[in-house]
Amino acid sequence: MTGAATRFAFRFDPLFRPVLAVLGVRPATAWVVVTDRDLMIRYGPWRLRTDRDNVTAVELSGPYRWWRVIGPHLSLADGGASFGSSTAGGICLRFGSPVPAVVPGGRPRHPAATVTIADPPALARLLAVSDQS
Repeated sequence: MTGAATRFAFRFDPLFRPVLAVLGVRPATAWVVVTDRDLMIRYGPWRLRTDRDNVTAVELSGPYRWWRVIGPHLSLADGGASFGSSTAGGICLRFGSPVPAVVPGGRPRHPAATVTIADPPALARLLAVSDQS
């Protein structure tokens, strides 16, 4: 990790905190960090790390149905990873090169990751992909 880091906490719905804690997902173990070079997601024992330049698009999303977002998930529609702790909303990060995250061993690789952080618009602004030349 290089340069200044900006850390984003996950939003936790009180109803789901006990279940997520059993999985090792608590406010102290769930966050997104962005530096000038890296994007890192920690969600309890799950981790995702990629170059910041690998983020090709960001999309605010939600609200969600609880069974589609709470806990670690693999999307059957697009193969993306989801790390959810709230049904209120989150942000989907799309990658130029798919990255490992949900299953140990590096496979499958995910073309996107959705995280339910407390301030999705702030992360979207920080990672805004510019079309300017």
